[in-house]
Amino acid sequence: MEKLDINNRRYLGSKNKLLGFIEKIIEENCSEYNSFLDIFGGTGVVANAFNKENKKIYINDILKSNYCSYKAWFSNEEFDSKKIENIIYKYNAIDDVKDNYFSENFGNKYFSMEDSKKIGMIREDIETKFKNKEINSREKSILITSLLYSVDRIANTVGHYDAYIKKDKINNCFKMIPLDIKEDNRNIGNEIYNMDCNELAKKIKSDIVYIDPPYNSRQYSDAYHLLENLAEWKKPEVFGVARKMDRTGLKSEYCTIKATKVFKDLVDNLEAKYILVSYNNMGEKGVGRSQAKISDKEIIEILESKGNVKVFETNYNTFTTGKTKIENHKERIFFCEVKNKNIKKFFIDTDSSNSLNNVKSPINYTGGKYKLLNQIEPFFPEDIDTFVDIFCGGFNVGANIKAKKIIANDNQENLVRILELMKNNSYINIIDNIENIIEKYGLSNTYRNGYKYYNANSGSGLGKYNKTQFGQLRKDYNCIKEDSKIKDYMFLTLLIYSFNNQIRFNKKGEFNSPVGKRDFNNAVRKNLLHFNERLANINVDFINKDYKDVVKDINNKMFFYFDPPYYLGEATYNENSGWNGEKEIELLDFIKEIDSKGNKFALSNVLEHRGMKNDILIDWCEKNNFIIHNLDYNYNNSNYHKLNKNDSTKEVLITNYRR
Repeated sequence: MEKLDINNRRYLGSKNKLLGFIEKIIEENCSEYNSFLDIFGGTGVVANAFNKENKKIYINDILKSNYCSYKAWFSNEEFDSKKIENIIYKYNAIDDVKDNYFSENFGNKYFSMEDSKKIGMIREDIETKFKNKEINSREKSILITSLLYSVDRIANTVGHYDAYIKKDKINNCFKMIPLDIKEDNRNIGNEIYNMDCNELAKKIKSDIVYIDPPYNSRQYSDAYHLLENLAEWKKPEVFGVARKMDRTGLKSEYCTIKATKVFKDLVDNLEAKYILVSYNNMGEKGVGRSQAKISDKEIIEILESKGNVKVFETNYNTFTTGKTKIENHKERIFFCEVKNKNIKKFFIDTDSSNSLNNVKSPINYTGGKYKLLNQIEPFFPEDIDTFVDIFCGGFNVGANIKAKKIIANDNQENLVRILELMKNNSYINIIDNIENIIEKYGLSNTYRNGYKYYNANSGSGLGKYNKTQFGQLRKDYNCIKEDSKIKDYMFLTLLIYSFNNQIRFNKKGEFNSPVGKRDFNNAVRKNLLHFNERLANINVDFINKDYKDVVKDINNKMFFYFDPPYYLGEATYNENSGWNGEKEIELLDFIKEIDSKGNKFALSNVLEHRGMKNDILIDWCEKNNFIIHNLDYNYNNSNYHKLNKNDSTKEVLITNYRR
């Protein structure tokens, strides 16, 4: 007689073809283990691969249909295989069947009318047999699971129940096939759960935990609602073309914007020796609903909070529900060996070696020097003991300088507060707080949803969509008078969504930048991730003082870098009191004092801009024999003012030394 194995199901994300890959990772990286937890069990094929004598298996899934299957395959309750086979033989011999709940709702849709009648009759009879104590709990689960597997083999679908294939005629082809369940000692001690995985993580511990969460916005309760309905047999009202019942209690937050947050909560509460996470690269390769909800980098950082992380990957052809073809698709296993303390920081950057390349500040501060770093850095001294970044702005220069100590100052208090925030908080915590604000105010999130979701595109941008929400966030921010972390996160979110990411305050001290075209997209997140990591690995103090008060005791181990507001500049920092000639002279006198004490300095500025010359600066350089290094860059791409083609900006770096 033909029998069905546990892997004889069509299931989104099934790991049956990856079992050898998973087993090899565990064999080569795990020491002796006694227990294995498959916390998103799905079909149960992974748990089944590790279901061996003297090994305790925990398996869990939120879907009742999967839970029923686990009781069939993994329970230790006795069952009578001959009885099961006889019942199935009689079911298959049934010929004339009346209409019932199943045929009335699913007949001539997912199955022929005759097959639907038979499926409904069989499911009702299983329930009756159990109530009459003709079968025990496991035998009931075995019969239901056999029915589910058999139904799934003939369903008029492409492998899930979001829709059925419209046909003029559906052939009768249903046959109930028994399960091939081994009667041995493997199931002794196994525990089976049907609950929220995050809650389960707080209740049990296991040597190995395997995590295979949903990757994208496709809810499993939507894809398998019919099997769920058949397993529970509560006969709920169904609706819509796909004939779905109410699935509110089955929705997973791993398919939503909260995925990163709930994944972090799950990992934080796990008590294990080893954690394995399956996740593919659809976040980079997929589109729309198929786009991954958690990035590789987010997974790595969350796991790093528990121990040392390795990443393994293999080529894998994923199931897609449309015509999208994913090239070079890979399945990733993130492997974490849990450590209780002294966790060494380890990070994989799939784009570049972050320790060897410049990082860009996520704060797009006016006049930032990220694009000039490769020209400026060669003029700096080779061995810097203390780098004093007097006007640090977005901290593009200071973050990329090799120095034993960095002092970074700016007179913009709000700016310094968010630099401190990015230094003292993990990337994941920062992401959580920003996304909470995005969700609260209803701002766009193209990283999660793409542009089409907001009826927008990259060219026109998101300003129209975000205008009202941004205005409310800005209003609420300006109403908060006391400094707080939530206020800092609101300010950072405002910068991300504002026009050109400008920091701009009016005379009343209110933030007044208008909404911009972009949002918290992949580029901003990438810059934030690298910048946050860099801040965690350098010795920097952020200070909010007048530049003359930054260093009380100047010593010759200090190298001073100045990137002040430009006297000839027209950016937002010159809109109110501005940077006038008097302030320019005052700063140059201060720099001369630094020079007189034997300290080296470098000054970024412009000598010419829009047909004007900075005669104050030019005369100062000539009088003191300071060295002017011309830089190949101008601000013609600035949106503040359009320059005439004949106008030029002469960007320079001024030093009191030659390298």
